[in-house]
Amino acid sequence: MKIGMIGAGAFGKKHLDALARIPDVEVSLLVGHDAAATREVAQKYGIATALIDYHEALRQPIDGVILTTPTQLHATQAIQALRAGKHVEIEIPIADTLADAERIDAVQRETGLVAMAGHTRRFNPSHQWIHNRIRAGELKLQHLVVQTFFVRRTNMNAEGKPRSWTDHLLWHHACHTIDLFQYQTGEVATEVHALQGPRHPELGIAMDMSIGLKVPSGAICTLALSFNNNGPLGTFFRYICDNGTYLARYDDLVDGNEKPIDVSQVAVSRDGIELQDREFIAAIRERREPNASVAQVLPAMRTLDRLERCLEH
Repeated sequence: MKIGMIGAGAFGKKHLDALARIPDVEVSLLVGHDAAATREVAQKYGIATALIDYHEALRQPIDGVILTTPTQLHATQAIQALRAGKHVEIEIPIADTLADAERIDAVQRETGLVAMAGHTRRFNPSHQWIHNRIRAGELKLQHLVVQTFFVRRTNMNAEGKPRSWTDHLLWHHACHTIDLFQYQTGEVATEVHALQGPRHPELGIAMDMSIGLKVPSGAICTLALSFNNNGPLGTFFRYICDNGTYLARYDDLVDGNEKPIDVSQVAVSRDGIELQDREFIAAIRERREPNASVAQVLPAMRTLDRLERCLEH
């Protein structure tokens, strides 16, 4: 299977590392916005074709594309890929408006191709371990407490290079947790609340945010987000359940007393991004809807839209 990687930045490289571990998959082309940098990454990963023209990439003999481009491009590029007959995996978020997310969903239904969202939290072994026990009736979630903390006071990416676009606490980082909470409970939030701190004078975005959610069963989610944090960076999840407390840190899991939990047998890999990409490839091969399809993540996008309206008022 031939895949095109669209985006040669930090997250594109994470996918390239993951795809290298999946049998019978070839990344046959790479698209970036800087020709020299794109050629350099392509050479490092043994990718035959390096391009800066996305439309030219869609004319190549590839089965699908993975979009790790700026958020503002996701919807347009995803629709263009589907219209060109290519399956598409869209890094989170699939769009930064509900209307654009619904446009992608409509084109996916029209074409019948695989359109999947990069909601990695569904695939991290730590969260899968919790999900399996909730589904088996061994745990019931009472309260999901999440901290998403970064330092983004200047517009730099994960590699310390200037960004051509501006990140967003709600539509990007909160999207992970909102989808995860609704996925773990199997319900859509009926009560949503949001507060935001001052906007950055140059970036124009809120640098701190607090979000609260509640689903019909009574489970709640408390999410704190910051781009002002000096300290450990990342997202940390505390699952407070009726029968135990668990802390998930990306692919790792410990109980409430910091005792490690073995998640090595949850899936074929310990890498959530690899597992996400494996699902994309498997869905194409098996001609089925993937976990985290665009249709499945639309409820999270609708909740984000409600939260945005809450912040506006």
